[in-house]
Parts: sequence; C-alpha cells; structure tokens
Amino acid sequence: MYEISKVVGKHAIYELLDGDPNLLDDEDFVKEALREAAEAAGATLLGLITHKFEPQGVTGVALLSESHLSFHSWPEYGYASIDAFTCGDHTNPEAACHSLKYAFKATHGSIRLLKREGPTFNHPRSHQLLDVVG
Repeated sequence: MYEISKVVGKHAIYELLDGDPNLLDDEDFVKEALREAAEAAGATLLGLITHKFEPQGVTGVALLSESHLSFHSWPEYGYASIDAFTCGDHTNPEAACHSLKYAFKATHGSIRLLKREGPTFNHPRSHQLLDVVG
C-alpha cells in the first residue's frame, strides 16, 4: 500500500566521550546546554525536562516543534549519549551534537547520521490514513 521514499527527518546519534565530569553531573548546566543545542540546530524549543540521579548522572529531554533532543550522562566515565532527531529542511541535528560536545568540553565522540524516511502512499484513498494503517 505504500513505499518508503520520502525523508521526513534527520537523526543524529552521538556518543560524547571524555567530557568534563563536573559539567556532565550539573543539572542546571545540562538544561542550558540543551537550550543552546536546540538553538544551534535551528529548532524551536517547546519544553525541557531534566532529572538528576544520585549519586551521579543527569537525563534530559528537549521537546522541539521539529521533534526532540535527548541526553543521558555517566559523569564517572566522562560519557553522554545524545539523540537528536529533527524534521524540516531548516534544522541540523548534527549542529546540536557539536554544540553539546563543546559545552561539555568533550575531547572527542562518534556520530551516526540517519535519514528517517516516511511513507509515500500509493493507495487511491491515501488521504484517509485510518484506511491504510492496520
């Protein structure tokens, strides 16, 4: 009923390595870094939630008009996992990852870039989504 052929978003998965442990464990700093990363990506921030773990670590999610940024840190390893997914030609999730790398003073990291592809419907009644989703 449909073919996968339309890119609907860009997805960057970033492994931040050798970051500053103190910054990676600072919830307020993580909030500000996520705000700046959303701006660097050209995205519109709708909301932001973070949580500080004991004895260490911070998790955060930035809800974007264009999708999301997520962040999870392990300060004891100088590590954070970052997921940046954005829709729209005006956004750049890779820029969000680079912003976070510099914010947390990471010496290096690795990034995987993916195209997220959505359906192009070839059904005569494709405007009625409920008819084609099972």
